[in-house]
Amino acid sequence: MRKHLSWLFFLCFLGASAVFARETFHAPEIESPAFARDFRLLDAGGKTRTLADWRGKVVLLFFGYAHCPDVCPTSLLRAAKAMTLLGPAAERVQVLFVTLDPKRDTPAVLREYTPAFHPSFIGLYASPQETPKLARDFRVFFRVNPGRAPDTYTIDHSVVTYAYDPMGKLRLAIGHDATPEEMAADIRTLLGERK
Repeated sequence: MRKHLSWLFFLCFLGASAVFARETFHAPEIESPAFARDFRLLDAGGKTRTLADWRGKVVLLFFGYAHCPDVCPTSLLRAAKAMTLLGPAAERVQVLFVTLDPKRDTPAVLREYTPAFHPSFIGLYASPQETPKLARDFRVFFRVNPGRAPDTYTIDHSVVTYAYDPMGKLRLAIGHDATPEEMAADIRTLLGERK
């Protein structure tokens, strides 16, 4: 009887350890994602990029546009602050900004806009014809609102930052209400660090 109780205690201990060892995040986790698994986009230098280019790093992927008056700059500033909080671990993180406005966000614009928030940030784009499909594949909503002139339109769009782990698996959907501290903590967890 004592032997059985010892085994029962041991199994309970293992179960409790598994619960305590489970990763916990501030942002919602994406379980077994069947979307947003990869992309083929161009960077500001015209080079084709895929998710595999950053294997071994946590990748943060955000969709927006450079003429965005508030949401996009706020999201990129938050990511930049998180990078500062990460310290040396930031070298194992890559932030990618994917434009929903390739007509105005030319390579020259992306080359200046994205790294203005952090030198390591990279801007990516698809053609105007491919962008709607790209957005659908990543479950990103966007709608163009006409302005007074042809080039003064605004774009309503989803506000989420996708976080991929170092193996290239989509893990988190970070909302606009996340703080830099929460983002940095989640990144450390994805990197396998604890602080």
